[in-house]
Order: sequence, then C-alpha cells, then structure tokens
Amino acid sequence: MKKNTIDVAELSDRLGTPNLIVLDATIPKVAGAAPPKGKRRIPGARFFDIKKAFSDRDSPFPNTFPQVEQFQEACRALGIDNESTVVVYDDLGIYSSPRAWWMLRTMGHKNVLVLDGGLPEWERQGYATEAVTERPIAVGNFKASFDADAVKQFEFIRSNSSSSEALVIDARSADRFYARVPEPRADLRGGHIPRSMNIPYTEVLENGKFKSPRALKPVFEPLQGETRPLVFSCGSGITACIVLLAGEQLLQNQLAVYDGSWTEYALKTS
Repeated sequence: MKKNTIDVAELSDRLGTPNLIVLDATIPKVAGAAPPKGKRRIPGARFFDIKKAFSDRDSPFPNTFPQVEQFQEACRALGIDNESTVVVYDDLGIYSSPRAWWMLRTMGHKNVLVLDGGLPEWERQGYATEAVTERPIAVGNFKASFDADAVKQFEFIRSNSSSSEALVIDARSADRFYARVPEPRADLRGGHIPRSMNIPYTEVLENGKFKSPRALKPVFEPLQGETRPLVFSCGSGITACIVLLAGEQLLQNQLAVYDGSWTEYALKTS
C-alpha cells in the first residue's frame, strides 16, 4: 500500500531533521493575499501559495497548473531540493494540501506526504505552533520533471465523452453534480461532464482526516473491475486531488486530474 500521508505524531518526531520541509498549502480567501493577522503555523513551515506562485498567471481559469519553469523556480524559492522530504498541510484539515501533493508528484518529486488532519489535528493533539514571520530561505536545487499523463486537458475530456477511453470521477457534492444547487461561480451553469461518475470528496474523509483503507473500500466499490484510466475532476482542480489521493490506496488504475475541471468544461460547452 502506498504511503501518501503522515500523522501528526510522526511529523512532530521528525521536525528539525535534515532535508525535511513542511509546507502550508492553505488557500487564502483572496488570491495572493498575505496570511491573515494572527495566523499560526507548524514551526518552520513555509507557504506553498497555490493561488499565486503555483498557478498559471495567464490562465482565465482558477488554479491552473503552471509552466514547468515557473513551478521549478517557485519550489527552489521555498528551499526544496531533489532530496527533500516534503510534508504538506492546510488549515482546514484536508482540503488544498492534496493539490500541493499532487502537483509536486506530477513534477517529479515523489518524496512528498500530506499531513493527515492538517493544522486542526496538529493543534488538537497539543503540538506547538508559531506566528507567521518572514525568514530567509536558502534557494533549493529542485529540478522539475513533468509527467504529462497526470494532467488532462479540455480536448481530451471532450473527446472522451464519446470514446469513453477513461472514466471521469467528479469530486463535487451530489447536489452540484446533478445541478440541484447553483454553482459557487455566478456565471457557471450546473451539471456534469457526460458519462462521469460522482464520488464527493467528503465521502473519503472523516473528522477532517482520510478514512482508513478498510472504510474507503465501500466508497470505491463502484469501481471494482474498472480497468480504464481514471480522471478526477471537481470545480477547479482542488478537491479532485483529495479523491485521487484516497484512491491511490486501493486502485491500480492510471490516475490523472482534469485540471480545468467543471469550471473550464462548463464555460467551453455553454
């Protein structure tokens, strides 16, 4: 079974060890905003800014995977080396940290783990935090190696609606999947990609942490016998990564993310 997560006790034991880098991948409420006043972090953590440093600045869609050069430069600015062990977390428990995990993996950095339960679990168990301050960081030597098969684009998804070469799994809520409630983005129609399957990301979580492999089995039971590649989607590419990470524990399929997700698909097919 693949080890993609780390618990807070193990991280606490490893804090301060050589080559360990802890990244706060929380998504700010306003893109590019500074951390709010009074924000706390795990000691020594560095900010993995998904919305600004790690998104394509020229894309009309949110959270778009950046160019290799931009990603590599941003990782080096965080002090990430090829030999670094990276642990990512977020302030909501499990929300945006799997996106950072997936991006790093897709860019060739395999030694990356998600902190199960994130900052809430860290604080709940009584571990120390510190105020967010600026500290000098030595530039890392991270060298990106992009896995193009891990990222699917609109053209593939559109043709797949006819060919069914892959199975698209939508991580949004059932109400959004079936258009029973409006999309959060005001100009976006409701619905889902043709022939896609709904596995809401909340189904793989319990009390802000990932469910155990045993508890995940019923969630992924509809995929039993499915041999096609799986492409995970959501609203804008964030929660898709939660279900993908959970699926890695049980599934043998090739796994990818539709980066533009429903936001791109809905706007381009309206």
